This record gives sequence, structure tokens and C-alpha cells, in this order.
Amino acid sequence: MTSTPQQHQPHEPGPGPGRSNGGVRGHNPESGPEPGSDRGPGTGHTHGHSHSHGPAAPVSAHLRKVIAAILIPFAAAVVAGLIVLWPGGTPDHKAHERSGLGFDQQTVAGRVVKVEEVNCADVNAQPQQPTEPGQDGANQEGAAGGSGKKAICEKATIEVTSGKDKGRTFEEIVQPNASRKYDAGQKLKLAYAPKAPKNLQYSISDVDRALPMALLAGLFALAVVVVGRLRGVFALVALAVSFGVLTLFILPAILDGSNPLVVAIVGGSAIMLVALYMCHGLTARTSVAVLGTLISLLLIGLLGSLFIGWASLTGNTDDQTGLVHGLYPNIEIRGLLLAGVIIGSLGVLDDVTVTQTSAVWELREADPTAGRRKLYAAAMRIGRDHIASVVNTLVLAYAGASLPLLLLFSIADSGVGAVATSEIVAEEIVRTLVGSIGLVASVPVTTALAALVVSADRAPQGGAEQGGHGGRGGRGRRRRARGR
Repeated sequence: MTSTPQQHQPHEPGPGPGRSNGGVRGHNPESGPEPGSDRGPGTGHTHGHSHSHGPAAPVSAHLRKVIAAILIPFAAAVVAGLIVLWPGGTPDHKAHERSGLGFDQQTVAGRVVKVEEVNCADVNAQPQQPTEPGQDGANQEGAAGGSGKKAICEKATIEVTSGKDKGRTFEEIVQPNASRKYDAGQKLKLAYAPKAPKNLQYSISDVDRALPMALLAGLFALAVVVVGRLRGVFALVALAVSFGVLTLFILPAILDGSNPLVVAIVGGSAIMLVALYMCHGLTARTSVAVLGTLISLLLIGLLGSLFIGWASLTGNTDDQTGLVHGLYPNIEIRGLLLAGVIIGSLGVLDDVTVTQTSAVWELREADPTAGRRKLYAAAMRIGRDHIASVVNTLVLAYAGASLPLLLLFSIADSGVGAVATSEIVAEEIVRTLVGSIGLVASVPVTTALAALVVSADRAPQGGAEQGGHGGRGGRGRRRRARGR
């Protein structure tokens, strides 16, 4: 017998190379029809290469019906929840008087006309000194004025460029130790207080950073489309839908007095369904990822509700939350904290569940003879690496967002235990750990679901056991692919 060069090519070891060739002869017209050739190691290599770029094998129509029977009622419940809880638009500020505080201020556009240096004493501006432990007011005054040096301030002339007072100018004094400086021509956002004296009606609220933010968003969209191509476009559309659900439903519904936890579950589920199916297609594989994400979200909700109540966390630990509660007293602040945990975990959960589901499907394609236990064990080896990186990512994300708070507590005289159990820190710890538990649980849950679904269909008989029938197994898979 003469050996062909293909038979001497290296191939990956695995059980049943003859079985896996059943799909090769259906997909690769160049494979020879000689009897028994499907057991050769060369054809096993051809199978692994030919399927690495193809679509995943579909599941049977019966399994698709079972998955649909679970997900269609869930999707219908989400739609019903959106309809029932829909607030009818963003809150109307005319319905109540503005507080004039924080983001509730009326704002107009402005720009810096000129900036000049002046003596702080000439403009009645006393430079502020940082307060140090054990330093009294007299010592601070001596430190500010006893050195004999004149403190130099900046006087910025600001022009109102929009609104009914367009063209009016006012002056703003910037002290030497101010964290923000201004340059001539810089665009600003000005706060307007109509009830204040005329010379005090306008003040600088923030810097107008619309241009750099828009440019950064454009670069992000370009990178996603260039690398992701059509999937990148779908991902951007899904991102826009997610932002729309957040701003048009979740936030207004919470302000309207609906339970924040229920709103977060309904809105988060809507975001999950749209994002996953739009980015990954309406397939059984995506549906398994949706089920895994849903189960993990329910676990996060239960654990969050339990430990937030058990630890007596109120959720009212910062100025922003206090301001929102002052403007809208009917908002349930503790529910708002739990809603934030759920929404914050949703994005990372999508990544974990989709990755695990794809891993199971690809492992099944690489070895069609593998049973559910073997698939689960192999995919879990991938999932354990994913768990380590994802949990670290989530913890660092929360730590980065709370870095100023951590710095304050790092210089405090209290012990680590006292700091960790204080409400403001315990809130972040509960948020991080509950989300991390949900992420960790999503790996075995999603992997088990995917292994169960993908191995539920038996391989075509004959093609799995006899080499002479390998082509028939490939044709069967091809017929199912056309029927998906």
C-alpha cells in the first residue's frame, strides 16, 4: 500500500479520529472516497482545519423548541414589564422648582474672554490653605500671610454666549491653590440662578468638554467597526439600545417612584436580550448564554438583597445620593443600591456566559464523540482561567472608582476592621463580592447548560462507529445546517 503525503502530516491527538472525519467528507469534496480512508490521521487533520472557520453545528429542532418554550415567555414578561413600568419620558423639571444644586442647576454656555494675574489682597481673595491635624486658625493665617510674599490670583473675565443674557460678562477669581485653571478662549458651562442678585446670577459650573468627548467616542466607534466589521456595527447598535434603555426607561422609572430592583431586573433583562441576540445571532448557542446570564442575575439579586438588608446598608452614603433623595423623596435608596449592583454586573456576565458557551460548542466541534461530562470538564478548565481574570477585573474596577475614598481611609487612624465595616466602605465591599459571586457561579452554570444542550443530540449511527459510513454522517450534519 502506498502512503500519501497527507497521511504523514502531524495531527492533534484525540479520541476517535475516524469519527470526526464524518464531517470532513461532507464538507471537503477533495477527500478521497477510498474505503477506510476516513480512519487515517491525515484526514483527521483535515477535519480539524476545515471546521475551524465554519459555523457551529446546530441543535435539533426539538431542542430549539424546548429553549424557545423557556425564553419566549421570559421575553414576553420583559416586554410586559417595560410596558407596565414605562414612565412616559424623562422627568419634567417644570413640575417642581429646581433646587439650584448640583446637576439640577440651569446652565448656559460661556467662554473665557481673558485671564490676568492680580494680587489676591487687591480683590479681597484670601488664599485657602490645606488644614493639617493640630493646626489652628492662627497658625493657618500666619502661614498664609506671614511669609511676606504676595499671593497671586487669576482674574478671569467670562462672557455668556447663550440664553437671554447673551453677551453679558462677569469676573471669576481663581485662587493660587485652585485645582482648575482657565485659559482665554476656553468654553465653559455657566450655572444660572435667576433669584440671585444680578451680579451673582452667573457662575462657572464646569468646563465644556463636548469636543474631546465626541472625538474619543468617534475613535472608539471607528476601532470597533474596523476590527469587528459587521459584528462591530451590531455591537455599536446594541450599545446605543442599551444606553437608550438606561436613559429612557431605567432612570426615569426610578425617579417616577417604581421599585428600583424591579426596574433594574426588567431593564437589565431587556438590555441582555437585545445585546446578546444582536451581537451573536438568534441561535441556540446565544440562547444558552442568555439562560446562564439570567440565572446568574437572579443569584446576584438574591444575595444582594440578603446581605444589604443583613448588613443594614442604607445606600445613602454620598452627596449625590443625598441630593437625589432630597429632590425625589419617594425613591427607595436601598433598592437603588441593589439595582446598581445588578446593572454593574450585567456587562461582565455577558462576556463570561458567551465565552463559556462558545468554548463548549467549539470543543464539541473538535471532538464530536465527547460526552457531556468530558465537554464540561474541558470547558471548566477554560472557565477557571476566565474566573481568575474576570474577578480581578471587577474588583479593580470598583477599587478604581472608589480610589479617593480608599486614600482617605488609608491615612485614617482607624484599624482595617473598623474601616472595612464602616457603611461607606462596606457598601463597596458588598457590591464587589456579590457581583463576583454571581460571576463565578455563571461559569459552571452556563458550562453545564451548554454541555447538556450540545450533547443532547446523538451522533448519527454508523458514522460514529463505522468508517465506511463517515460520509453519511457528514451529509446528515450538512442537512441539519441547511435546516437551521
